[in-house]
Amino acid sequence: MSKKKKQSERYKEIRNSKVFHDYFVDDKIEAGIVLTGTEVKSIRESGAQITDSFVRFRNGRPIMYNAHIAEYKFGNFANHDPHRPRNLLLHKKEIIKIEHEIQSTGRTLIPLRMYFEKALVKVELGLCRGKKLYDKRETLKRKEHMRETQRAMRHSY
Repeated sequence: MSKKKKQSERYKEIRNSKVFHDYFVDDKIEAGIVLTGTEVKSIRESGAQITDSFVRFRNGRPIMYNAHIAEYKFGNFANHDPHRPRNLLLHKKEIIKIEHEIQSTGRTLIPLRMYFEKALVKVELGLCRGKKLYDKRETLKRKEHMRETQRAMRHSY
């Protein structure tokens, strides 16, 4: 008999691909997220998008805005609102440290990816600084150069 595949391989993680183009990511933090049952089921079906999402602090609590989690297909009248603000779960010391860094240095807190850790949904947050236009051009040039060298290496053998 063959071994069954792990369930963690079955579910993809949701990534925010625009972050690394628009921001320098200085620090990464893992946080829990408060979700309803239909939201978790929708995320398991890859029905989430965090491309334009961001985190703000309201009354000392981190809240994620603009994260789109599609309505669950088989949900009933108790289905969730796709664009509702979602509370994030962090330790109090982490909240104070992050809030202080955001206020003092002018950085932003942006979700990088959303993934499952066992049965729980986690969000990886990045403490980011904005890139200038010339920084974006420089990273594009660097990526293009890396692509060309990879192509040359592949064809040289």
